[in-house]
Amino acid sequence: MAPKILIILTSHDKLGTTGKPTGWFLPELAHPYDEFTSAGFEIATASPAGGIAPLDPGSIEMFKEDPSSVAFLQNHKSVWENTDKLSDYLGRADEFDAVFVPGGHGPMFDLAVDPVSQKVIAEFAEKGKVVAAVCHGPGAFVNVKLGGGGHLLEGKEVTGFSNAEEDIMGLSGAMPFLLEDKLKEGGGRFVKAEEPWGAKVVVDGRLVTGQNPASAKGVGEAVVKAVRGG
Repeated sequence: MAPKILIILTSHDKLGTTGKPTGWFLPELAHPYDEFTSAGFEIATASPAGGIAPLDPGSIEMFKEDPSSVAFLQNHKSVWENTDKLSDYLGRADEFDAVFVPGGHGPMFDLAVDPVSQKVIAEFAEKGKVVAAVCHGPGAFVNVKLGGGGHLLEGKEVTGFSNAEEDIMGLSGAMPFLLEDKLKEGGGRFVKAEEPWGAKVVVDGRLVTGQNPASAKGVGEAVVKAVRGG
């Protein structure tokens, strides 16, 4: 049987009080998607609200010269325009090999505090499935508690969008929290690339995280390897 992966996308489309649009970030889904499909994975996508998961329009402009992102945008709209409701996946972790959360600022606002998202991710972790995210995607992990009361990230090496990178973007003040700080609060051992925007992929057991857009392809590769038992 082909491996199966559940991709959780944000339903949030506004960047705090700035009034600017946000959502999920194009290359952070496009590059891992290429890796998953190349490896023969079956893919399901879900979001808290279901239906269209908002794509950050800024990411389209920023990656208009990236072939993988352009091809994904042109050929795979159903992946994000026809998402299932995330609640439909409660209790179904046994059907899958992995769960993956792409970044974009959207997850910081909804997935971080969504109880259904937290429960789905906890179920995957407790069943020993691969749990993965990139950039702001690990925001979906910051409030995930496991059945025994421990935090998903406790004692785990983890990465995500750094405070320095958020400062460079000028968006630290627009965030509900700083991801690097919150990952540490959850008991994670935060690591990052030597320089902002450098690629960094961290694998700790069945947990796979990537720091930023440059890390997206590597996260996809690491998920495939982990699912295959590498």
